[in-house]
Amino acid sequence: MIEDNGKKILVDPGSNKKQLVKALEKKNLKPDDIDAIFITHWHPDHILNIRLFPEVIIFDIDEAFHGDEIKQHHGRILDTNIEIISTPGHDINHASLLVDTDKGAIAIAGDVFWWEDKEKQETDLQDLIAHKDEYVENMTELCVSRKKLLKLADYIIPGHGKMFSVKKGL
Repeated sequence: MIEDNGKKILVDPGSNKKQLVKALEKKNLKPDDIDAIFITHWHPDHILNIRLFPEVIIFDIDEAFHGDEIKQHHGRILDTNIEIISTPGHDINHASLLVDTDKGAIAIAGDVFWWEDKEKQETDLQDLIAHKDEYVENMTELCVSRKKLLKLADYIIPGHGKMFSVKKGL
């Protein structure tokens, strides 16, 4: 979850309802407290819990959905400084977020970077670029997207795995 300009934005609410509700409760939040949801891509493990937020605006790579209304969002979520970046490869319509923080730029990368649950998370530049993606739609585009995020971000939050710092100057 991201907070920016008083807005609470949930990214990829996932598919495990109990886990999501528990995470919200730890922050003293209910589904009604969320202002927007951002979907990096429309794979089931990233979206099934959107049904818990029937009144919330949902953003993806191009559009914002609210009830029956669909609008273009022009690369930002609501009235925030959160930038939506096209990062195709894993999925043709994949997007990531870039958030400026006191720690630096954080990319919320969805499945541009991801690891299996028990897989060792290698974060050196060559391993990050070449990391195998069993569900990739276009490996060339995925490599371009990976390089883009590595250039823009100081930290990356993958779709599956732990946040890691980007080693600059390599």
